[in-house]
Amino acid sequence: MTKDDKTKEKNEKESKHQQEIQLNQESNVVEEEEDEARSFEELGLDPRLIRALNKKETSIAEPTPIQRVAIPLIFQGKDVVARAKTGSGKTLAYLLPLLQKLFSTTDSNRKKLSPSAFILVPSGELCQQVYKEVSWLIDSCKVQLKVVQLTSNMPASDMRNALAGPPDILVSTPSCVAKSLSFGVLKSEAVNDSLEILVLDEADLLLSFGYEEDLKTLSALVPRRCQCLLMSATSSADVDKLKKLILHNPYVLTLPEVEGVKDEVIPKNVQQFWVSCGDRDKLVHILALLKLDLVQKKVLIFTNAIDMSFRLKLFLEKFGIKSAVLNAELPQNSRLHILEEFNAGLFDYLIATDDRETKEKEKANEGSLAETRKSKKQAKQDSEFGVVRGIDFKNVHTVINYDMPLSTNGYVHRIGRTGRAYSTGASVSLVSPDEMEILEEIKSFLGDDENNELNVISPYPLLTKNAVESLRYRAEDTAKSVTKIAVREARAQDLRNEILNSEKLKAHFEVNPRDLDLLKHDKVLSKKPPAPHLSDVPDYLLDATTKEASKMVRLARAAMGNNNSARRQGPKRNFRKRAEERSQGWNEERRKRRG
Repeated sequence: MTKDDKTKEKNEKESKHQQEIQLNQESNVVEEEEDEARSFEELGLDPRLIRALNKKETSIAEPTPIQRVAIPLIFQGKDVVARAKTGSGKTLAYLLPLLQKLFSTTDSNRKKLSPSAFILVPSGELCQQVYKEVSWLIDSCKVQLKVVQLTSNMPASDMRNALAGPPDILVSTPSCVAKSLSFGVLKSEAVNDSLEILVLDEADLLLSFGYEEDLKTLSALVPRRCQCLLMSATSSADVDKLKKLILHNPYVLTLPEVEGVKDEVIPKNVQQFWVSCGDRDKLVHILALLKLDLVQKKVLIFTNAIDMSFRLKLFLEKFGIKSAVLNAELPQNSRLHILEEFNAGLFDYLIATDDRETKEKEKANEGSLAETRKSKKQAKQDSEFGVVRGIDFKNVHTVINYDMPLSTNGYVHRIGRTGRAYSTGASVSLVSPDEMEILEEIKSFLGDDENNELNVISPYPLLTKNAVESLRYRAEDTAKSVTKIAVREARAQDLRNEILNSEKLKAHFEVNPRDLDLLKHDKVLSKKPPAPHLSDVPDYLLDATTKEASKMVRLARAAMGNNNSARRQGPKRNFRKRAEERSQGWNEERRKRRG
C-alpha cells in the first residue's frame, strides 16, 4: 500500500467517525429519528427520571429535538458535540442520560477516589443552576447519588470537605478544579482512574472566560475511556479548539433552524422591535415604555456600563419605578439572591450590565495611562460573571436594549433571555444615530430585507411621538438631578450594602435555601424621596392612542395570569394625603410649563 493510499484510508476512517448530524436539514435523518423515538419512554429513559420530569413546575412530557438525538448517542457511550440555541433543552440533553448511567453504577463495589462525572461551566451562576437541577432530579428519583459544587471563593478545607466520600458528580468552573488539583484536594491519579463522563457546558464561553490553561491541565488527566460531551449555543474557533483538545471522534449535532440557520437564530415566538432616538432622548423613551405600560412585564434591561445602569435606576425611581441592578461588581451571593427574587416575581424590572464586549474593546485599545489609573480605582469585578449567557432568567417577557450591544452575537444572546421554552416574548432596542451601523449589521444577519418587505426587526408601533412628548418636560427636568456624583455615590452605596449583606445571605441560605425575602435588592438609592406627583401620569398628558395601547398590554397581561401576586406588599399609606401631594405637584408643573 502506497503512502497516498494509507493517507486516504486514514481520512476515510476519520470522516466515518466524525459524524455530522444536521437535524431538519437532512430530512431522512429527522424522519427516521422521529419514527424511532418520539417520547422519553421510546428513548429508553428510566421511569424514575420520566416521573421527575412530570413533577416539574412546568411539566416536561416530550423531548426537544436536540434531546431526541443526543440522548440515544450518550446512552451508547459516544462523544457528542451539541450546538443548539439557548432554551432548546441542552442541559437536560446531557443530564438525563448522565444520571441514568450513574444509576446503574451506584451498587458497584468498585472503590472510587474521585467523582465519576465532572460538569464544567464558565460561571458561578451557571454552576449554581446546574447544581440545583441535578440535586432536584436526584431527590425526585430517590437514588443514592451525591452531587457537589465548588465555588471560586472556597478555601482548601471546604473543598476537601465537599469532595470527601467522594461525590458521584462534581459541578464546577475549570479554575476551581485546577485549584483543587494544586491544593492536593483532587489527586491526578484518582481523576484518571475514576472519571467516566466529562461535560463542558456553554463550551463557547469556556475559553473566552480565560480557562484555556485550566482545561489543558485537566485534559492531560482525562482517560481515553472517558465519555466527553460538549454543549454550546454557537459554533466558533474556541469550540473547535476544545473539540480537538478533549473529545475523541465525536458526533456533531446541530439543532435545526427552519428554512435556514438565520431565520431561527432568534425563534419566531419572539417579536423584535426598535425605536429610533437620540442618545440623550433614551431616558424619556424608556420612561414612556415603562410608565405608560407599553411593554409586558417582567422586563430585563441591558446597558453597556455599570454607571449607566445606576443612572437609569436613579432616574426611574424618581418616577416610582423600582428596579434592581445586576453586575459583575456585586458579591456572588448577592447576585444569586437578586436572580432568585427576580425569577420569583418580587420585582418587575432588572437592569443588567453587559459590559464584557465593551471591556474587551477597551482592552484592545488600551494604552492611555489615565485609563489605566482609572481602571485601578474601580471595584474588582468577577471575571467569571456574564449576564447574557449561562444565567437562567425565568419568565422574562420583554428585553430592552437601552444600549445596543457591540456585535450580532451580543444581540442574539441578549434576546435569547426571553421566549424560552417556546413561550412568547418581545424585544425593544433603543437605537441612537451612532448605533445605526450595528442595527443594520444585526438586520442583515437575521435576514431582514427591506426590498422584499421582510422586517425581522420592526419599528415599535405602541410608542407614539405624542406619548414621548407628553413626558419630555418631566423627564428632562428630572434627569438634571441624576448627576455623575449622584451616580457614583449610589454605585458605592449599593456595593457597600451588598458586600455587608453577602455573608448574611450565605449563612441564611445554608439554613433557609427557599427564603427569598431576607433582603430587598430593588430598594431606593436616591437620597431624596421621589416627588409624589411623578409616580403617576395624569390623564391630560395621554392621547387616545397611548391609552388604547396601554389598555391592550394590561389586558394581555391579565390573560396570561401575570398579576404579580408574589410581589411584596408594602405598608398601607395615607392615600388622601398622597393624592393631595400629587395634585399640588401637577399644578406646580402646569405653572412652570406656562411660565
